Amino acid sequence: MNIAVQDGALARQATRLSVVDCDIHPQMRSPAELHPFLSDRWRQHLATYSNFPRQALSETLAYPRMTPDVARRDAWPPNGAPPGADLDFMREQHLDLNGVEIGILIALRGAGTQRNIEYGGALARAVNEWQAAHWLDREPRLRGSILINPEDPFAAAQEIERCARDKRFVQVLLPPRANEPLGRKRYWPLFEAAARNGLPIGMHVGGVSGYPCTNGSGHSSYYMEEHYSQVPAMQAVATSMVVEGLFEAFPTLKVVLIEGSFAWLPALKWRLDKHWSRLRDEVPHVKRPPSEYLREHFWFTTQPIEEPDNPEDLNKIMSWIGYDRIMFSTDYPHWDFDDPRYVFKAKIDEQHRRMIFRENARALYGLE
Repeated sequence: MNIAVQDGALARQATRLSVVDCDIHPQMRSPAELHPFLSDRWRQHLATYSNFPRQALSETLAYPRMTPDVARRDAWPPNGAPPGADLDFMREQHLDLNGVEIGILIALRGAGTQRNIEYGGALARAVNEWQAAHWLDREPRLRGSILINPEDPFAAAQEIERCARDKRFVQVLLPPRANEPLGRKRYWPLFEAAARNGLPIGMHVGGVSGYPCTNGSGHSSYYMEEHYSQVPAMQAVATSMVVEGLFEAFPTLKVVLIEGSFAWLPALKWRLDKHWSRLRDEVPHVKRPPSEYLREHFWFTTQPIEEPDNPEDLNKIMSWIGYDRIMFSTDYPHWDFDDPRYVFKAKIDEQHRRMIFRENARALYGLE
C-alpha cells in the first residue's frame, strides 16, 4: 500500500520490525554536487553539451506526478533541498522512523542512456564516488549499488572490479531497458565481472532504449501507460537472460528485479516451460526448463506490491514464487512509497514476515 504523506502524528518508530530496505533513492542538491568526481574533460563536456540521452526529453520528468522527482509531498527537507538529498532528514523521516537496519541506495542517473558511451562510463564512475563520499561515509546503515553503463560492457566490468573492493557496495545496478535485450552475449563481460566478485545484478525499472516502451508503433499517450509498461519490460529482460543461456554460462549469477512487481512470475514460468517443451531444439543451450532458472537466479522487491481483492491470493502467489525470493523495499522518497506497517493486507506468519522484511536481503547481499 503506497502513501503520499506520512502520518504527521507519529513521534516514534512506526514499526517494531527491523527491516532491510532494498530501494532508497538518494538525490543531489544540484548537478554541481557531481563535479568534484568528474575529470576536467567531462566537466567541460557537461557544461558545453549537457546530457545527450537516446530519447529526447527523457530526463525532463515531464509528467505532473513526476514533478518534482516523483516525490512524496512531505519528502521536502526543511532546508529546501530536493527530496532524498538531505541525509539528516532521511534519517528522521525514514531510517529511524521505520526501523531501517540497512538501506540500499539506488542512484538513478542515466549513465546507460547516454549516446556518448565514454561519457556514460565517466558519469557512472562519478556517481559511485559520490555515493561513497556523500552517503556511505556518513551513514553506516547505508549500502551502495555500483552504477554502470551497460552499453560499454568492458568498461562496465572494470568499474565493477574497481568498486567491488569497497564492500559497502553490495550489487551492480543497470537498467532493464538497454539498447538490446540484456541476455545477449555482448553484455556478458559485465555479468562475468559481477559473478566473479559475488555481486548480484540489481535491475531497477527504467532506462531509455530509444524505442517506444509500450508498443512498436509509437510512444504511449499517458503516464499510466508508461508507468504500467515498466513491468512487462522486467518480464522481457528476465526471459532474455534465461533464453540466451546467461545462467548456464554464469551459474552463480543472481539477479534482483527492483520495483518491477512479482505476481506475473508464475504465469511467465508456466508459459515459458510450455514453449520450451515444444521448441527446445532451437535453444539447446537452455539445458533445463526456464522455470528452474527463474526460481534459482531471481529475487524480487515488494514495491509496488500487487493488492488483489482477496488478500489471501497474494499469499498463494508468494508461496508459488518462494517466500525466500521476496525482499522488502519502500521506494523512498517517491510518491508510491510503501509504508512497512501497511505493505501487506494479507496476514503473513511471523517466519515469512521476518524473511521478507530482513533475512532474505541479509542472506543475498551478505549484510553484516
